[in-house]
Amino acid sequence: MRSNPVLFAFSLTLLAGLATGIGSAMAFFTRRTNARFLTLALGFSAGVMIYVSFVEILAKGRDTLVIDLGHRMAAWVSVGAFFGGIFLIALIDRLVPAAENPHEVRRVEEFPAPGSDPRSRKLMRMGILSAVAIAIHNFPEGLATFSAALADPALGVAIAVAIAIHNIPEGIAVAVPIYFATGSRRKAFIYSFLSGLSEPLGAAAGYLLLMRYSGDTSRGILFAAVAGIMVFVSLDELLPTAQEYGEHHIAAYGLFAGMAVMALSLLLLL
Repeated sequence: MRSNPVLFAFSLTLLAGLATGIGSAMAFFTRRTNARFLTLALGFSAGVMIYVSFVEILAKGRDTLVIDLGHRMAAWVSVGAFFGGIFLIALIDRLVPAAENPHEVRRVEEFPAPGSDPRSRKLMRMGILSAVAIAIHNFPEGLATFSAALADPALGVAIAVAIAIHNIPEGIAVAVPIYFATGSRRKAFIYSFLSGLSEPLGAAAGYLLLMRYSGDTSRGILFAAVAGIMVFVSLDELLPTAQEYGEHHIAAYGLFAGMAVMALSLLLLL
């Protein structure tokens, strides 16, 4: 599969998106949310994404743009694309109503016995809206994972793992209210599974963009925009969610550990 970089990148994106199923499993088979683990894991994921965005992906975008635009213009365009990526994901985030935001913390222990709550219809609506909101959020994240994997397969693996960790609480956000509204593990898993499929759709969009605009300029702009998307996801979603699940010190330890592991892995590839 590694001999076909497009298939490899798409497979990584699919696996990252389907990590929402892990969140479903946590909702089905645990009585309490392992908050400390999620806090550390989310902080770690944010550290990986922030470090690699600034040190590797944004730099790769700028270096690619230099080929066509020269150093000065490449610097301006890469910075513009970086903030353009931030603006895109921020706009998507603003379009999702706050009450149904998929990054609101959901804990398994907060809900009553499956099917017993008179607010079941409200819980079901919460779960479905969370699934739709997560699908919208995951589309640009799929684009980011796919683009990173095309630029550097090893880098793509690191980003896919970080995105997969990020998708675990999103799976909880979908599965928990649906499961406790209906008592059906099957329905909860299906909705959670479908919400993760928007990531490979984002990968497909990235592939079509790269096929249509295959020059160095378009690839450089895409890489810089992807760096912006990932930084926004980390600072607006991952770290706040990590801190809500547990102590902020644990989130910070995870953040720096993620940066250190990513830095070491990049040094070993030199």
